[in-house]
Amino acid sequence: MKKAVCIMSGGMDSTLCAVMAKKAGYDVVALHFDYGQRTMKREKRAFDEICERLGVVKKINLDVGFIAQIGGNSLTDASLQIRKDGVNKEVPNTYVPFRNGVFISIAAALAEKEGAQAIYIGVVEEDSSGYPDCKESFIKSINEAINLGTSAEFSCEIVTPLVNLSKADIVSKSLELNSPIELTWSCYESEDEACGLCDSCRLRLNGFKKANAVDKIPYKK
Repeated sequence: MKKAVCIMSGGMDSTLCAVMAKKAGYDVVALHFDYGQRTMKREKRAFDEICERLGVVKKINLDVGFIAQIGGNSLTDASLQIRKDGVNKEVPNTYVPFRNGVFISIAAALAEKEGAQAIYIGVVEEDSSGYPDCKESFIKSINEAINLGTSAEFSCEIVTPLVNLSKADIVSKSLELNSPIELTWSCYESEDEACGLCDSCRLRLNGFKKANAVDKIPYKK
């Protein structure tokens, strides 16, 4: 059976990607990263619950705490405040420098070891916070580099089915494909109830609103 490594944060985008990979006939190898982020425990819980719901047998949780040691972002540095004044045009301080580049590189190593044909990642360029490592052009370039830097017998495709979708599209698609969106976690700051004010919460809530759907996770505001 063909395999796909799915990078899964516990959020609704990567969860939908895993659902789509399964529907495409892939045996999913779920890959989750702990990097010292504020909501690390809650994201890990979401990842475990989602994998159980989807029937994913092989799941790998990796400690990449060196990302927090590098710092430079408000997700891992408690001295920096997460902005809550709405989604802005400039890249917010929640951007973790080259995080997706690091994640994809590790996923590529795992994919080569597993003999996987695809890597699924839920990057969104169209309706997002503007992170540079979510751009379709970046994904294409790193995909080429991976296939150049791995063994001749190995070749894989980085699949980004959501990259040009809006958050409303993602919500609608999640509901259509019965993705367990109610198990997902998006908030950057809180682990008990989502803050409702950070970039990620605002994008998520706006997506549900535009999709005329109700988000079932708890919010403080």
